[in-house]
Amino acid sequence: MCVINSPAIEAHGLVKYFGDMRALGGIDLIVPAGMIYGVLGANGAGKTTLLRTLLGIIDPDEGSRRVLGEARPLDAAARIGYLPEERGLYPAMTPREAIAFMGALRGLPLKVGRKRADALLAAHDLAQAANRPIRTLSKGQAQTVQLLGTIVHEPRLIVLDEPFSGLDAINQERLETMIRSQAAGGATIVFSTHVIAHAERLCERIAIIAKGVVRFEGTVEDARARMKPKVHLTTRRQDGDWRDAMPRDASVEDRTWHFDLPEGGIEPLLAALIAGDAGIDSLSIERPGLHDAFIAIAGEPAAAEATI
Repeated sequence: MCVINSPAIEAHGLVKYFGDMRALGGIDLIVPAGMIYGVLGANGAGKTTLLRTLLGIIDPDEGSRRVLGEARPLDAAARIGYLPEERGLYPAMTPREAIAFMGALRGLPLKVGRKRADALLAAHDLAQAANRPIRTLSKGQAQTVQLLGTIVHEPRLIVLDEPFSGLDAINQERLETMIRSQAAGGATIVFSTHVIAHAERLCERIAIIAKGVVRFEGTVEDARARMKPKVHLTTRRQDGDWRDAMPRDASVEDRTWHFDLPEGGIEPLLAALIAGDAGIDSLSIERPGLHDAFIAIAGEPAAAEATI
């Protein structure tokens, strides 16, 4: 049985090898119940292997995990909704039957599944497609059907592997709304992504993975706080003694200076520039986003794979 107030997921020292390749290198992870949690990493970082190991689809070579209070994750399968990275629906099946079928795989009676499918399809503007073959749907519609099948049995833990992949902007927004709605209803949501913007908008906590190792775990704000704010300052004059007051890391282009916010704040620098008659045309201080923090934490190889 699941213990009240226990973490939805708890993992310690997960190690997984495929032949000589180490996919997971000793991962520790705790996902509090009721949270939207993001697993971030570039392609090949180990996100899918981690999710499958947590869910009991594959077993670790070392370490342990507990899901919804169960030491054997498969014992909690009826309370879990899982959307794999590889999408797949029977093309001749209708959305109504596909959703009911996916619910039945988790123990939901078909009659109940069909009734819930009708309600879910209507809520997501797909009532008119309920009885059409899935092969006649658009890619976005088919993916929505699979997502609805993932939640039809009202799981307490929803695990989505790269759920935004292949969706256009409208369907991405709909998916974000769905994730928030499920979380508001008390479900724990865990999703993997290399599209940082989704995690920044949705997640309460994140884990950044690179080469099968957790490089960071904490809140989005904690990750952003690792990076200093950037200052962009434009002066009217290009010469003068005031230049000696500029930080050592400052670079200048077309009268605009770029540098990290000094430890003592911007005020002492501004006082020096005003006293030196530098002439300040504009000043902006830009807080780093999660994308900047991700690149710094995960490293340059991940930067080439991650998108905003």
